[in-house]
Amino acid sequence: MKSKYFDEWRAKYETMPGAKKYPHVFSPITIGKLEIPCRVKYAATEDNLNTHDGFITKEDIAYMAARAKGVAGGICTMQGVTTDETRKGQGYLGQACAADRKFLPGLTEMANAIKEQKAVSNYQLMHCGRVGGHWAKQAEGPSAVPQRLRLFEPVEEMSHARILECIDQHAFAAEIGVEAGFEIMEISGIVGYLLSNYLNNYTNRRTDEYGGDTVEKRFKFVGDIIRKVKAAIPADMPLLIRLCAWEQLDDVNGNTMEESLKTYLLSEEAGVDMLSITVGWQESTVPVISRDVDQGSWLWVPKKAKEFGVKVPVSMAYRLFKAEMADKAIADGVLDMWENCRPQIADPHMPLKFLEGREEDIRWCVACNVCLARLFRDAPMTCYINPTCAHESQPEWYPENVHTDEPKNVWVVGAGVAGLEAAWTAAERGHKVTVFDKNAEPGGTLLDARQAPYNDYELYEVTTNFGMAQGQKRGVEYKFNTEVTADMIADELPDAVVIATGAHYAKPEGWEGENIISLHEAINDLKPVGDNVVIWGNKKPAIGCALALAKKGKKVTMVGAEKTTGKDINPSFRWRYNIFMAQNGVKAYSDATIKEIGDGYVIVRYYDGVKFPVKADTIVYAERESNNALKEACQENGIEFRLIGDAAIPRGVSGAVHDGYKTGLRI
Repeated sequence: MKSKYFDEWRAKYETMPGAKKYPHVFSPITIGKLEIPCRVKYAATEDNLNTHDGFITKEDIAYMAARAKGVAGGICTMQGVTTDETRKGQGYLGQACAADRKFLPGLTEMANAIKEQKAVSNYQLMHCGRVGGHWAKQAEGPSAVPQRLRLFEPVEEMSHARILECIDQHAFAAEIGVEAGFEIMEISGIVGYLLSNYLNNYTNRRTDEYGGDTVEKRFKFVGDIIRKVKAAIPADMPLLIRLCAWEQLDDVNGNTMEESLKTYLLSEEAGVDMLSITVGWQESTVPVISRDVDQGSWLWVPKKAKEFGVKVPVSMAYRLFKAEMADKAIADGVLDMWENCRPQIADPHMPLKFLEGREEDIRWCVACNVCLARLFRDAPMTCYINPTCAHESQPEWYPENVHTDEPKNVWVVGAGVAGLEAAWTAAERGHKVTVFDKNAEPGGTLLDARQAPYNDYELYEVTTNFGMAQGQKRGVEYKFNTEVTADMIADELPDAVVIATGAHYAKPEGWEGENIISLHEAINDLKPVGDNVVIWGNKKPAIGCALALAKKGKKVTMVGAEKTTGKDINPSFRWRYNIFMAQNGVKAYSDATIKEIGDGYVIVRYYDGVKFPVKADTIVYAERESNNALKEACQENGIEFRLIGDAAIPRGVSGAVHDGYKTGLRI
């Protein structure tokens, strides 16, 4: 059976450059009895955009419609719905619910919104297990195993009667999804959610029929849900399941990879039509989707699953952003379907842009996990790199919808992240934009940041390449090797000036000596760096510099005034940098100052007054101060100006992107 728009999309692909460049991604696939025109799938993720009692909102519908358009005829999965009104299964503030027929109208709207974009609508059942209990303040699971992460609620052991009720609730919620008009059914059993809790030896310590010393015994709960849901949906409706292939819980006696792969075969036997392969739990201490993990690193996992005997199609998402990687994996028989989640948070239309041959227009995910940090802190979804995320229902957030009636001659001073973003956004609205930068190339502070290890170069490539491409398409003029002065502003009198001049590394007063150098000089090898290095600063730029120098064999010590090292890094990524520093021998003293600089040493004063010496052949200053001198020239000449990015206050890349975009909308 063909999906509704199968023939229309197949005909369309014939005319699209991406279908020729990535023929395997844009080839048809049959899942169960349903034939789908391409092998693209948007994976479910929570977004906290719905009401706190589980009703779908227009904001969530608009969010999902944008991703549905982006899958270019493929599968679009709505966020997982919780299945019980006790809310013990609710893991997120704005998680949708399907425990009662009163939720049906909103779910029907959601299914229709996805199908209106000519995508195949997928509905996911998700009881969050030990990650749940958000409102009930009590999670539930097979056993009352204490939480390792403090942000999660205590776990209550489910009674036998509660288990049977929970299985029935999954079937009822599945019936609601069918009635709402969804075309595919999916069950989530990943990252520490309820189904994975039952499969795992660490979290399932039951001795009844729903526990046991083998994964086959512990599979009973999952198998019962698969069979019950299968019976509740039409015979021609595909049933998918997401399960972990490698939990990365060896430190707590979790399942081995072989045990996890056995659950794939057991799921096949129970009746699933496709498997979504995942790695890791929320509680795992090994990174899975953060930027330090190389793209394509996890492709060996689906390959292993197929070698283990999995016969149904398999999909996977983790750190697989590029169509060429997915296309090769499909061609090689490693994957059957390319799944995306975070890349389509960053750019909802990413697969469609691949299809249309507009790869320069893709706003790439930088794998920072700020989206996760927001969700776990009860905040609506947002994106580090995409200013329109969660604003899809607001047309005024898009520059093409707010053309100016009074085009202005706009100068953007600085071709860093904020300046490039402001330039193309303002140009899209109809302004005449010129960008000036004293450097020979764009990038601003990221010209230094790209030298840091662990794939930090992605930050530079994503923002700079995207910003330049968008500006060039819209007629922005660029003048590099040009420093704008107050006299230039007074002579030319532009209508508006965007001051995006960034920040500079501030040398503390009284620090003198050839061995005292800036972060810019140190990280770019512009001046000699000794074996023992002390870096003044403990924010992200200082950490990047410390790791870069440590990788070159230097013994590095960081001293910073902030009480938390990496305070400006989002919590879902900060822990990775702490591990990197430990692995590379970088010592960090927070809430501390450098009181004295001597010959080959510094004296550090800790927060409690204790002083101690640290060897220092080279001292690097990495604290930043804003460059905002041009604002006085604008004020004196009565010129409209905006101070953005690090020129307003030194921050991270996200602040610069969002500042620049919103400034372009407001000029």
